[in-house]
Amino acid sequence: MLANSGTAGAASPATRATAATLTAAASATAAAPAASRAKAGDLLDVTLDQLHPTQPAIGFDQIYYKLGRYTSTKDEANGDLNKRFDDWCETNGQEKAASVKRGAKLSDASSFTCSVAVGKETAETRAAMKTAVVGPGGVLYLTDGHHTLTSFLETPDGGPKTRIRLRVVDNLSGLSGAAFWQTMREKKWVWLRDENNRPLTTDQLPSHLGLAHFHDDRYRSLVYFTRDIGYQAPSDAAEFLEFQWGTWLRERVDLGAYDLTTPASYLSAIRTASETMSATPGDTVVADGRTADELGRMKEWNNGKKATGGEFGKLSAPISESKPGKLAYALDFRSHVPAAPACTRTVTGTHVGPLVVSSGVTCLNGTKLTGPVVVGAGASLYAKGAEITGPVQAVGARTVQLCGTSLTGPLSVVGTKERLTLSGPGCTPNTLKGPVQLVGNP
Repeated sequence: MLANSGTAGAASPATRATAATLTAAASATAAAPAASRAKAGDLLDVTLDQLHPTQPAIGFDQIYYKLGRYTSTKDEANGDLNKRFDDWCETNGQEKAASVKRGAKLSDASSFTCSVAVGKETAETRAAMKTAVVGPGGVLYLTDGHHTLTSFLETPDGGPKTRIRLRVVDNLSGLSGAAFWQTMREKKWVWLRDENNRPLTTDQLPSHLGLAHFHDDRYRSLVYFTRDIGYQAPSDAAEFLEFQWGTWLRERVDLGAYDLTTPASYLSAIRTASETMSATPGDTVVADGRTADELGRMKEWNNGKKATGGEFGKLSAPISESKPGKLAYALDFRSHVPAAPACTRTVTGTHVGPLVVSSGVTCLNGTKLTGPVVVGAGASLYAKGAEITGPVQAVGARTVQLCGTSLTGPLSVVGTKERLTLSGPGCTPNTLKGPVQLVGNP
């Protein structure tokens, strides 16, 4: 990994990153005319870095469950194929994985096969695919699948260049920007509320997939874990159904009263939420004019089974079991994600000119920065979802972390005292367009 590279061969990863970036740019340019011609129902082959989100937040714990399971060997130990290949095949309209070669990678579709061949998709397998709307200029806006595709992007053998097919729900490429977003709002193809249910504008939506670009909505994760316990997604599920349930649960379940770092307390929150969903009358309006029954309310909690059985029983299985529950995978993976830094200075928005970090902890959160960045001895820099045009140099820094950051310019990190992080659990892959020098870092 880049974080462990020294001077020997340091230019090689940067060269590969630059080449990959140029390839991606060329691919995006070539894809735009094809997308502009697409009709509703067409399937488009894309890379993950070409997709634009239509929601500002995701449930990180749902992603952590997927990543925990994708990077575990327990599926294989149970005689199964790793779930990431099943998920990719389903998302690509090919039902499930059929075979996996030794050393197979999610980013290399030739290293595994699916049970349904390309071109042999059925109405049922197509229905499981994620969806997108073609916007002005042929830009693709994802309307379903933010969690699944972010999981593919974040898993070690995936990444931004991972290919997937999407089903087009509409082509609005002929509209102006204003008319496009007005149509998206009218058709409820965009979710404009943040992780605290506060309204926001389309300009505040993230521009890329990846944990570094989204905010964490704990209620969205909560709803995910109640699936098939308190609700079941109907075949004609509304877009952003889980967010609608989450909006409703905010007023009924106080997550601040639970310790979401421990399985027992988290399970208690899930049980309370799912029992509340199931117990509410079916004609209750939950959100956006939709009733509980329209959003898949289950009339019997846990499908009428005891807490030790059914889906709740499966969810409760600890990480020590041969088949852990989703929550166990999520909490285990989350325990390996570094805690967010205590920022002494936070830079957001647009910054033009030199940035000197001489002390404390400077955080760049989605910042668009043009100019050199210099990190002095004992100081720390954390860049998450940032776009930096200019050189980044750190000598004797305390910590340096870049996640989900696009850097156009050289990167030089020498003699970091505590930690250099350019990859790892919860760190979205970076795009580095320039030479890289990493020397004497832990």
